[in-house]
Amino acid sequence: MPALARRRGAGPLALLVVVAALLSGCSPGPGSGITVQAAQFPWSAAKLTNAILAEVVAAHPELGVSTITTIQVGPATAWAGAQRGDVDLLSEVAMPNQEELAAKAADRIHLVHETYGNAQQGWFVPTYATQPGQPLAGLRSVTQLNDYAVALGGKLIDADPSFITTKQNAARLAGYGLRLEQVTSSEAAQLAELRRAYERRQPILVYLYHPHWAFEVFDLTQLEEPNPYQPDCFTTGNGACAMPAYAAWTAASTDLQRGAPRFHAMLERFELPLPDVEAMLKAVDVDDADVDEVARRWVADHPAAVRSWASA
Repeated sequence: MPALARRRGAGPLALLVVVAALLSGCSPGPGSGITVQAAQFPWSAAKLTNAILAEVVAAHPELGVSTITTIQVGPATAWAGAQRGDVDLLSEVAMPNQEELAAKAADRIHLVHETYGNAQQGWFVPTYATQPGQPLAGLRSVTQLNDYAVALGGKLIDADPSFITTKQNAARLAGYGLRLEQVTSSEAAQLAELRRAYERRQPILVYLYHPHWAFEVFDLTQLEEPNPYQPDCFTTGNGACAMPAYAAWTAASTDLQRGAPRFHAMLERFELPLPDVEAMLKAVDVDDADVDEVARRWVADHPAAVRSWASA
């Protein structure tokens, strides 16, 4: 789940002038409902979620929303717009990483419901490399990694250095006393390296997170963690803990709740199965399918779920 400083947490505040110019809050739409101004984070799961919501309101005018308009912004910009009252809806709100941003805007916008949760993140190896006779045979836990450092080329292949998780991974390497170099680059370069290793059946250690299309393409095993995540692990702690599970939420403004109460009630029931999200991500990010078409297909294939969301 995309630039993780932007996808998983708070990037630098930017483009506020653009947001102010293009976002103007709930307003009457051309039909019987209001127009909802939605922030769209620049990663595919956010685009898919907004596209699915747009399909639902188009098919259910009784929800009181005629149109969902979107503008692509990072989390800091989106929450600043929400705090000013310029943004009505945010989907794919990354928790716990956006907690501080959400708290600052709590007087105008609130978290509604978890779209999906318990999305694990951590360190993964190709499953083939852990089989008997293979270089990583017997590797199960992060605490064993020093014993396999040579086979892994002495490296943890991480993602973008601006990601919040990159700092967490640095703390984890130190906390566990691991003799591995943290290699950071773009996520695209990271995934290209994973693909090369996979095609050559070589061992590799990578940081990844759910939901991600990689799990639809590669058979990967997540290494076990001896210590569960604790909120202070990466601040006052020593970093020797699991990474927090990721959850995606929707958030809505108080204006939206008043202006379209049935739509808000629908958001309270709106959930997506994590495996479905990853399958849609593969369609968009790997197979180059159109986001709107993928969303349209999912809605058409899941009428019972949509009815349960839209029911009064």
